[in-house]
Amino acid sequence: MIRQEIKNLIEKSIKELQEKKILPRFDIPEIEIWYSEKNYPPEEHEDYSTDYVTNVAMSIANLIKKDSVEIASMLVEKITGQEMDGCMLAYWRTPGYVNFMLPNIYLQKQVGEILKQKERFGELKIGKGKKVNVEFCSANPTGPLHLGHGRGAFWGDTLSNVLEKAGYKVTREYFVNDYGKQILLLGKSIDARYREILGEQAEISEDFYKGEYVKEIANEIVKESKDKYLKISENERVKTFTEVGFKKMLKEARELMDKIGVKYDVWFSERGLYKKGLVKKAIELLKKKGFTYEKEGALWFSSTKFGDDKDRVLIKADNEPTYFASDIAYHLDKVSRKYDLMINGWGADHWGYKVRLMAAAQVLGFEQKLKIVVGQFVRLVEKGREVKMSKRGGTFVTLKELIEEVGPDVSRFFFLMKSVDTHIDFDLDLAKEQSEKNPVYYIQYAHARICSILQKLKAQNSKLKAATQNLKLINHISEIDLIKQLIRLPEIIEDTARDNQVQRLPQYAIDLATSFHQFYRDCRVISENEPLSEARLALVLATKIVLKNILDLMGISAPEKM
Repeated sequence: MIRQEIKNLIEKSIKELQEKKILPRFDIPEIEIWYSEKNYPPEEHEDYSTDYVTNVAMSIANLIKKDSVEIASMLVEKITGQEMDGCMLAYWRTPGYVNFMLPNIYLQKQVGEILKQKERFGELKIGKGKKVNVEFCSANPTGPLHLGHGRGAFWGDTLSNVLEKAGYKVTREYFVNDYGKQILLLGKSIDARYREILGEQAEISEDFYKGEYVKEIANEIVKESKDKYLKISENERVKTFTEVGFKKMLKEARELMDKIGVKYDVWFSERGLYKKGLVKKAIELLKKKGFTYEKEGALWFSSTKFGDDKDRVLIKADNEPTYFASDIAYHLDKVSRKYDLMINGWGADHWGYKVRLMAAAQVLGFEQKLKIVVGQFVRLVEKGREVKMSKRGGTFVTLKELIEEVGPDVSRFFFLMKSVDTHIDFDLDLAKEQSEKNPVYYIQYAHARICSILQKLKAQNSKLKAATQNLKLINHISEIDLIKQLIRLPEIIEDTARDNQVQRLPQYAIDLATSFHQFYRDCRVISENEPLSEARLALVLATKIVLKNILDLMGISAPEKM
């Protein structure tokens, strides 16, 4: 990876300066190197542009109380001319930045490397095979999946892809909330509609689920069993309908996940926690740690000692455990499965749970292994106005309806474009746009355009083939800019694996497609100059590989025709 190579050059230069006693001995600080989004030409080299920047000279200056510009100048003198598959070009800028420019000879060689690695390009070993559990979406099986669930599903699936590419061993998990009052409420909601269909007077309570899907389930029961269930007690009937409704909602969720390409390794049942006695064990552990107390007939956890705004109930006065208690037990089960890291992707309505669960994690000793990411709300906007209602969802638009409207590729990309912890307006009009205004179309068209070039050569029975022996002929600014984008993929994967900010991927895909379209406009791929044509074909094939790799990471198709 380029950043690592630059980092190695910097470390080598610092050590040499220390050995010559030009710099005193000190522990080399963390060297931060970042890609330069803006190409600032150095004042003395107007033909050059910046590719990477580091502030290491300023970090050193703080350690040894020396002028940062002077240190930057020393480093530039040492680095310039050193080999990195070609001479590295470096210069400094005030107040002590060291800027790097990648030499063309180095960039040209990277095209050959991409062609060698193919789909493996971008694979890293930073994960070192560590076990990561990514739990995401985990919607209550009491209704259809809505837009927020879709956002969480695409985020978790994409993050899992990135972590796997970075060398982690990932388990994708869905926690099924199949225990408690919300499930029972589904059964009561179905029961009311069932009785209503059969002509009985039924009160539709304010807290019942009211979407069309409840009526659908009730109608299916009537169609299959008629008034059979009116002959049993209400409790038995609600219990039966709870199971029918829960199983139908879970089945629909699993089918929809398959349809949108989101795969899970584990579907974990909350009921299983109770069957195995894990909730009771979790509560006993908290008691032993001395962070529980009884009040008003309930058992409380002292979460305020860890920053929560109030203490939380573990067991209610009716002796029923709370969702919080089962959540603690669930995470202890994850810990028992020996994960090195547990990442939770939660919906916006779970923000209040984060502090209390982290408090429990601190008491039980797994807070260093737990990361919780809380998503934010999604607004569906059409013609400048928010779309709020859904026939089937009732008070929300279902994910299935959105997928039917714009397709999984567009849905994925639009949800991934912004950080999951920020609000998003999903522009339905733009999502339906079949032109370059739509970023998904724009990126996929780049891949299809490459396939068209290759297909045209095949149709012409051309003997022209991609070749790497003449890559030194690739010198046009658009060619060089395209290569610079291609070789960023490993860095995008590394950064995303470290901080889970998956919005980098769609932005990178846009940048890459933009560079390719610019190259295509500026540089004729097939010409009478056979050596140049072969070199440009190699660049085109390398672009196809990287475009396919980044689209695969996002779970988006790479069409050959559009």
